[in-house]
Amino acid sequence: MPNTAQAKKRHRQDEERRLRNKTLRTRMRTAMKKVLVAESQEAGNEAMRAAAKQIDKAAKQHIIHANSAARYKSRLAKRVATIEA
Repeated sequence: MPNTAQAKKRHRQDEERRLRNKTLRTRMRTAMKKVLVAESQEAGNEAMRAAAKQIDKAAKQHIIHANSAARYKSRLAKRVATIEA
């Protein structure tokens, strides 16, 4: 347990940040899953746009590393390209 006022405040801030980061990461992962279950090329492209947006937001806010964001988008794009029309 934090003893000083400063430590208590940091603990409180860390918890708020953790919850905020968790929601962003969850949104990103959900969007990525929607790309993977897309049935058609159209649906895949639509889901890919939404997923790329969420991935970029997470990277911009340092939830994930920029290189990880690029890797996720690249892998999703490859999966969308393999969907048969």
